[in-house]
Amino acid sequence: MDPRYPIGQFEWEGGISEDQRERWIREIEAFPGRLKDAVKAFTPDQLELSYREGGWNVRQLVHHLADSHMNSLIRFKLALTEDTPTIKPYYEDRWAELGDVQNGEIGISLTLLEMLHRRWALLLRSMQDSDYARSFLHPESGKTIRLDYCLGSYVWHGNHHLAHIGLVQDRLSSAE
Repeated sequence: MDPRYPIGQFEWEGGISEDQRERWIREIEAFPGRLKDAVKAFTPDQLELSYREGGWNVRQLVHHLADSHMNSLIRFKLALTEDTPTIKPYYEDRWAELGDVQNGEIGISLTLLEMLHRRWALLLRSMQDSDYARSFLHPESGKTIRLDYCLGSYVWHGNHHLAHIGLVQDRLSSAE
C-alpha cells in the first residue's frame, strides 16, 4: 500500500447517475462529523505526527481540508455563474506552511468545515442535472472539469485524508 494514496487515486469514468450524486452529497454532509470523530482522541503532541515521512501532520491535514474544500465551493459557484471559467489554482503545500495552519487550533477548521459543508450541500441540492454538467477549466492540467466529476473527486479527497489520519491512528495503536 502506498501511504500517499491509501485508498488509491480518484477514478471515475462514464456517466454519473442522480443516485450516485445523491450518495456523494450525503457523504459531503457527513464528512465534517467523520473528521471530527477521527481526530477527537488526538493529543496536541499527536497532532504533530505525520502519516508518512515527508507528509503533512494531522494538524496540517485538518487545516488543508478546510482550505481545499473552501476552494472547491468557490469553484462550484464560479462554474454555476460563468461560462467555463478558468479557476485559480493555489499552492496547497505553501498554504500548509502558513502560521494559521502550523499553529492554529484544529477546532477552528473543524467548525469551518461543518458550516462550509452545510452550505455546500445546500448548493448541491439546489442544482439541476444541467448544472452538474457545467464545468471549469483548470489551468495547470488544461482540463475542463465537470461539476459532477468535481463532486466525486472532493468526496474522494475527504476520504483520502481521513485514511491518512487513520494511518497515524494505526501507528499510535501499534505503539501501545
